[in-house]
Amino acid sequence: MAEQDPVPIANEEPEETPGYKAPAQKSLNEIQNLDADDESLVKYKQTLLAGVDPNAAPKDDPRRVVVQSMSFISGDVKKTLDLTGDISKLAESSMVVKEGVEFKIEIIFKVQHEIISGLRYHHAVQRKGISVDKQSFMVGSYGPKAESYQYLTPSDEAPKGMLARGKYKVKSKFIDDDKNVHLSWEWGMDIKKDWE
Repeated sequence: MAEQDPVPIANEEPEETPGYKAPAQKSLNEIQNLDADDESLVKYKQTLLAGVDPNAAPKDDPRRVVVQSMSFISGDVKKTLDLTGDISKLAESSMVVKEGVEFKIEIIFKVQHEIISGLRYHHAVQRKGISVDKQSFMVGSYGPKAESYQYLTPSDEAPKGMLARGKYKVKSKFIDDDKNVHLSWEWGMDIKKDWE
C-alpha cells in the first residue's frame, strides 16, 4: 500500500501473465506413474509427494482447498480472522492497524483430494469506495494431506500520515492457475496513529 494519498487503480483483478497456460490437471496416480522408467524423476516425485494423503479429507467435503484463517502480523501484534465460519460478518468490523508499520499476512489452509497447482493469494484495497491498491502473491502448488499449510506474504508497509488514516476495505481471495476461486472474503482495516 502507498504511503501517500492513494491513487485510484482501474482493475482489481489479478494480472495475467502473457502467454502462460496452466498445465493440464492430472490425478495423483497419473503423476506417480508418469516417467516410471526415469529413476531420478521417481526419487524427485517421492520427495515432492512425501506425506501426501488423498484420503485425509472427508469424502462428503468436495472442496480442494480449505482456507482456515488469515492473520495480520506486525512485530509482536497478530490479529487473526477465522475463515471457517460465517465470513460475511468480517466486512462489518475493522481491525485497527498502526500507521506506517511493517506487516505480513499469514494464510493457513488445507489441500484436499488432489494436487492443487499455482495457488495465489490476491487482495484489492479500497478507500472511500475507490480501489487504491492490489497485490497478488504466488503461494505455490501443494498435495493433499491431513496437516495444514502456512503461507506468509513478503513484508509490506501500512499507509502513514494524516491523509492515509481512516477505514479501508480489503477484498481477498485464494485462487489457482485454473482461475478457481477457493475462497473470497472482505475485511476491514482502520489505520490509526496507534494500535488502539
